[in-house]
Amino acid sequence: MLKVGITGGIGSGKSTVSRIFELLGIPVYYADTAAKEIMQTDEALKTAVKEHFGAEIYGPDGKLDRAALGKIVFNDKDKLELLNSIVHPATIRHSDEWANRQTSPYVIKEAALLYESGSFQYLDKIIGVFAPQPMRIERVMKRDHVTREEVLARINKQIDDNIKMRLCDYVIHNDEQQMVIPQVLALHQQLISIYG
Repeated sequence: MLKVGITGGIGSGKSTVSRIFELLGIPVYYADTAAKEIMQTDEALKTAVKEHFGAEIYGPDGKLDRAALGKIVFNDKDKLELLNSIVHPATIRHSDEWANRQTSPYVIKEAALLYESGSFQYLDKIIGVFAPQPMRIERVMKRDHVTREEVLARINKQIDDNIKMRLCDYVIHNDEQQMVIPQVLALHQQLISIYG
């Protein structure tokens, strides 16, 4: 089975493109959602997070205090890298186990940080979703109700989008100039032919 990644900068439309693939019957693993889930359910991961960030990071109910963890890591690059070094390997393992249970011609792993996390190495092909930065900023401001400065701070934590797109095997343009669905359909046919 072919393992395909979808990546792109914040606000590029990765989730929108992924949902189109889902409508075509292709299973999609949403890495960010899965990471949040396994930080609650994977005992080894929870132990490592407590060890490095304090046992109180999980409340009395056993739930991760995301706000407290966010305050620690988003203002400290080293602590963010430490958290990622703990969470990314667990997410990669989890996504591999998930992929092995699927029966479709190919599966998709949607993740903003495919290259940054190193998980691109475990995938056969990578699709980049590209949108111009001003458009991405506007989308995220509307979606998350945040300021332009907050969006730029998030963008600056990711690999430059132009570099990221050059690393990808395919690029889908989500720039309101080209229709996305025909691009996805063409790519779907191509990926099925590779698998076949």
